[in-house]
Amino acid sequence: MANYDKKDVFWPGVILLSIPLVLLVSLPLGKMLLQPKLTDLISTLYDKEVIAALGRSMFTALVATLCAAVFGTPLAYILARKNFLGKKIIEGFVDLPIMIPHPVIGIAILTLFGRNCFLGKILAKAGIEIMGSLTGIIIVLTFVGCPFYINTVKAGFENIPVKLEKASRSLGASMTSTFFRVTFPLVWRSMILGSVMCTARAISEFGAVVIVAYNPMTAPVLIYERFTAYGLKYSQTIAFWLIIISLGLFIAMRLFSRKKRIS
Repeated sequence: MANYDKKDVFWPGVILLSIPLVLLVSLPLGKMLLQPKLTDLISTLYDKEVIAALGRSMFTALVATLCAAVFGTPLAYILARKNFLGKKIIEGFVDLPIMIPHPVIGIAILTLFGRNCFLGKILAKAGIEIMGSLTGIIIVLTFVGCPFYINTVKAGFENIPVKLEKASRSLGASMTSTFFRVTFPLVWRSMILGSVMCTARAISEFGAVVIVAYNPMTAPVLIYERFTAYGLKYSQTIAFWLIIISLGLFIAMRLFSRKKRIS
């Protein structure tokens, strides 16, 4: 049996250094969840504007996640399986939305799709509006959420041994058949996790959305408007329900991330 030094301060030190961040996260959120009165929380659910904003946030976040899944899964597979010139540059662009200020994202999208820009004019002629529309919100949310989906699924692909795919190909299966019969059953859990993270990130987006589409309002934009117009009390109840929705998503993520025990 290993001998442990009772004077070793490693674990007490680790615990002590962890406490400030735990308190920094838990105390404000705990106060946010416990302070609103039950009557105020219930009355908020009867506010049609609040329900519409929460529903709009959920809808646009889910559509953005679907876009990230459809177009991000092939990209994640390429990045996981292939080495090519410029790969690091593409990976850098994938990660960029995580790092840059989100108002910059909104400005960048308007630079490309604004009403006075080339693509914006083409879309406008086709009857597609970006500014002040659900389409614009979905584009923004896909932009900010896709790195979380792509990186999670990419890691899932990297954890699947290439020899399994090669064995399938050696038995005469096509690459398409190999992907759906061998690779997909092993990576679906990572796709679920990536989708949950993408959705949760998209629901919380404010900085880029408020530039591209202040109206129709998503929940974060409505929270900001209620705070600036009426103060903390009237924004707090909406924030409560948004936190509950986000918490539910992350609980779902944790449940899906649990691996089955082998008996």
